[in-house]
Amino acid sequence: MWRLRRAAVACEVCQSLVKYSSGTRGSLPLQKLHLVSRSIYHSHHPILKLQRPHFRTSFQQFSSLTNLPLRKLKLSPIKYGYQPHRNFWPARLAARLLKLRYLILGSAVGGGYTAKKTFDQWKDMIPDLSDYKWIVPDIVWEIDEYIDLEKIRKALPDSEDLAKLAPDFDKIVESLSLLKDFFTTGSPGETAFRATDPGSESDKRYRKVSDKEKIDQLQEELLHTQLKYQRILERLEKENKELRKLVLQKDDKGIHHRKLKKSLIDMYSEVLDVLSDYDASYNTQDHLPRVVVVGDQSAGKTSVLEMIAQARIFPRGSGEMMTRSPVKVTLSEGPHHVALFKDSSREFDLTKEEDLAALRREIELRMRKNVKEGCTVSPETISLNVKGPGLQRMVLVDLPGVINTVTSGMAPDTKETIFSISKAYMQNPNAIILCIQDGSVDAERSIVTDLVSQMDPHGRRTIFVLTKVDLAEKNVASPSRIQQIIEGKLFPMKALGYFAVVTGKGNSSESIEAIRDYEEEFFQNSKLLKTSMLKAHQVTTRNLSLAVSDCFWKMVRESVEQQADSFKATRFNLETEWKNNYPRLRELDRNELFEKAKNEILDEVISLSQVTPKHWEEILQQSLWERVSTHVIENIYLPAAQTMNSGTFNTTVDIKLKQWTDKQLPNKAVEVAWETLQEEFSRFMTEPKGKEHDDIFDKLKEAVKEETIKRHKWNDFAEDSLRVIQHNALEDRSISDKQQWDAAIYFMEEALQARLKDTENAIENMVGPDWKKRWLYWKNRTQEQCVHNETKNELEKMLKCNEEHPAYLASDEITTVRKNLESRGVEVDPSLIKDTWHQVYRRHFLKTALNHCNLCRRGFYYYQRHFVDSELECNDVVLFWRIQRMLGITANTLRQQLTNTEVRRLEKNVKEVLEDFAEDSEKKVKLLTGKRVQLAEDLSK
Repeated sequence: MWRLRRAAVACEVCQSLVKYSSGTRGSLPLQKLHLVSRSIYHSHHPILKLQRPHFRTSFQQFSSLTNLPLRKLKLSPIKYGYQPHRNFWPARLAARLLKLRYLILGSAVGGGYTAKKTFDQWKDMIPDLSDYKWIVPDIVWEIDEYIDLEKIRKALPDSEDLAKLAPDFDKIVESLSLLKDFFTTGSPGETAFRATDPGSESDKRYRKVSDKEKIDQLQEELLHTQLKYQRILERLEKENKELRKLVLQKDDKGIHHRKLKKSLIDMYSEVLDVLSDYDASYNTQDHLPRVVVVGDQSAGKTSVLEMIAQARIFPRGSGEMMTRSPVKVTLSEGPHHVALFKDSSREFDLTKEEDLAALRREIELRMRKNVKEGCTVSPETISLNVKGPGLQRMVLVDLPGVINTVTSGMAPDTKETIFSISKAYMQNPNAIILCIQDGSVDAERSIVTDLVSQMDPHGRRTIFVLTKVDLAEKNVASPSRIQQIIEGKLFPMKALGYFAVVTGKGNSSESIEAIRDYEEEFFQNSKLLKTSMLKAHQVTTRNLSLAVSDCFWKMVRESVEQQADSFKATRFNLETEWKNNYPRLRELDRNELFEKAKNEILDEVISLSQVTPKHWEEILQQSLWERVSTHVIENIYLPAAQTMNSGTFNTTVDIKLKQWTDKQLPNKAVEVAWETLQEEFSRFMTEPKGKEHDDIFDKLKEAVKEETIKRHKWNDFAEDSLRVIQHNALEDRSISDKQQWDAAIYFMEEALQARLKDTENAIENMVGPDWKKRWLYWKNRTQEQCVHNETKNELEKMLKCNEEHPAYLASDEITTVRKNLESRGVEVDPSLIKDTWHQVYRRHFLKTALNHCNLCRRGFYYYQRHFVDSELECNDVVLFWRIQRMLGITANTLRQQLTNTEVRRLEKNVKEVLEDFAEDSEKKVKLLTGKRVQLAEDLSK
């Protein structure tokens, strides 16, 4: 307050002086006025040097944040009258202190606002690094678990203690009063002379500058500032790249001991590979995003792709077509800069020139291999994965360059094939089109721009890239033409963004680092940037790579969400259909159904081992007798029974049994056993399981059964061991008890009655129906049956006359029968007589054998005495007992082989067949079919 009062007093004094001298202003010089008065009222006098200096910094003059250039104030001289000098140093000091406070306050407010605005702009210029949070070790995010931050906060002093440490501004103001001696030192005239020196350097500093020079200076300063921040950003990215590489290397060595999952871009690339393999001709669109690189031939497509991949990986040629098939390049991050094909495990180190050369040769060989004979290009895709620190994650497809004319050595349809391949990739609504245009040639000669305009007329997914800008700047007379190309005004096509890049000096041996340095140097000195024809974010392949990556992942996100909604709707419809048709069944796809059927089949095979031995022996004995009964009756028993005495009978039986055992019986037994095993296996496989039976597995079970039977073979040594056992069983003639004797008789009666029944049926078919059937069923005999009937009656008369007639008719007997029939008007052939005799005599013999069998029921006593002093001979009963015993022993032996060996081998074969079927997708599709399977397959997808 005392300062204000002193300033007011000083002002009143000055006003009184002005009033006093108002009439004599021309006579009083300005130098006579008091110093404080001059500083307040006469600040624009030409000789006054105490005005406030113009505060000018390089930031205010050249900052990109100011839109208009700063103009210097032009000082205009003003003349005042002379006032007498008064020495009011307290007022002068008060005014100085007040002015100093206003300056400090104004500078603090203005500087704070300017600093905040500059900080916000710098903050916007820095890229978003939130995607790189995973680089920071997990322990940084979990630091609060290891360090008690609350305890540290409590240990720090509070705001009141910190305020005590701040300086006392009142004391600082008081200490400024001690500087009054510096203001009063020296004469006032000398001070005024220094303040009003017309030749001072401040006037030279504010010389007049034209508007054009200021604009050029500001633009140049803005460009330097952008390049400066660009270098800072590149340095930060380089450091980030090294840190990521270090972290990835530590993960490879297992330092963090955490399981690394497959990256998203790798999984996405594998999906594209599967779809490409599913439909190599690309007839079925998958609508998944990918970056499609298209352009005229030799426009620099491959060079742009190599700059993005940071390696010279593609074969190169001067003017000739090098890209002969689409190349899908998947870029992802990794600790080492390597490349590998999807169908090969070899890694190419992209930091070594020999590996780069080998990779280029391999790509060229694969391209030539894909191209069919008589063609120039191929639609088959080559998949290549490139990993390295700092690479932008995306999937790019390099297509063959679009040509205007087919030259010699090319197929006639090369131009149309390239157009069809390019359209097939670009017509995907989610594909990002990277249109490459050569800036060194006339824009009117471009073909690809019209093609891109047809595929994407609104430019919603197109990025335009102008290559060889360095050559364009040298050759183009009007730089504004390049600006029109970049702004999309020269072409009818539209695009999301426009970029200008430089891909080297045209030397194929240039490294990526050299090309990048040359590109930065060119744009730093290019007039295109200095004249604002190009913006800083529109140049360099690094900015292009960032823009393409952002657009790619945005498209991936949108397309995945769209596909997810579509899949949800489709799944809801499928689930509804399943619930309506199969409400009580679980959704099992083809593979799950196969696993269920596999378990059921294995359970059924195991059930074979649970069959009782008694069951095995019964079915084996019965089946074996059915197989050998005809041979035993026809070839052994009947010939032996025709003999006249027991000795000849036994000898004939032994000889025939020995021959039969050596040649046929073991083989027949093994065949019967194998057929029995098949029948039981089939019974278990096809037997309905009640309500749990699922007929969808029937075709699969039948196929498994047939394939298993086809593969299974009986043990080769089984016949040899079985032959010995059967031979020993047939040589035994000793019946130990009456029970075995009765069993043999019963077995013999059954066999003979079965043969007698068959013989009766054969005779009935031969002679036709008898009189009862003819009257009841209105059936008649044929002429041949009538002849057979007359022949039968004649032969029966002969047998009645001689019941012990031998088995064969003599020639005179045949003649007698024929003459007797002819006398009754029946013409017969001798062969017909023999055939009829065979059946008639066979029936007569079997009836006689059955009668003899009944007599032998009481013959066991005579058998024990070897039929001594007895006219009864029962050797035929002993024969059937030997046959019956051999059947029992053979059945037991085969049962042991089945349960101990063959069932296990069959189970092993079944497992092998199921494993083969599991690997054969076509077989499963063929065997497991139906609406239920297809619906479950759709649900599983």
